[in-house]
Amino acid sequence: MNLTRKGEYALRSLIKLGIAHELGRAHLSVSELAESEKLPLKFLEQVLFQLRGAGYIHTKRGKYGGYFLAKDMKSIRIGEIVRLIDGKLAPIACASLTAHEKCSCPDETHCGLRMLMIDVRNAISNILDRYTLADVVEVTLRKIRRDGGELPFQSGSSQTVSIKLPENFNPVDPSEGFIAELQTGKDTSQ
Repeated sequence: MNLTRKGEYALRSLIKLGIAHELGRAHLSVSELAESEKLPLKFLEQVLFQLRGAGYIHTKRGKYGGYFLAKDMKSIRIGEIVRLIDGKLAPIACASLTAHEKCSCPDETHCGLRMLMIDVRNAISNILDRYTLADVVEVTLRKIRRDGGELPFQSGSSQTVSIKLPENFNPVDPSEGFIAELQTGKDTSQ
């Protein structure tokens, strides 16, 4: 799996639309979306066009128009968005369920690389297909609030969230990951 910029922008846009929805904003203009996520406007428009064509978002025309989610966030699985924008989840085509291609290996049945990549595909799929846009939005908002960050799209707020990070902050530490944060929220709510 290779998440392209287009795939990343699609997911970031959907998350931002979900956050706006949760905070009571009916819709966001394309320029608000681009500004809030620091995305190139023309490229973002192409991404939004594809999401709209697939039925994930709608638009409202006019001065007070913009983009909004067309589906309930709980029904949008992250894996389906990645597949829509970037195609297969498997790192190699011979391990793909949705876009299988015979590989150049002379013995595909006994190919250790293919077998390993099937497990990689399954691990990726198990995570991306388990979680919904609602899960990601909920975790994002919870972490912003917990860390004392500024919520986006509030009157008088800047679009960027600035939080002082601890000196030992490691952005790729597993404890900073989505699943760890999801579990933290579940542990504290019991």
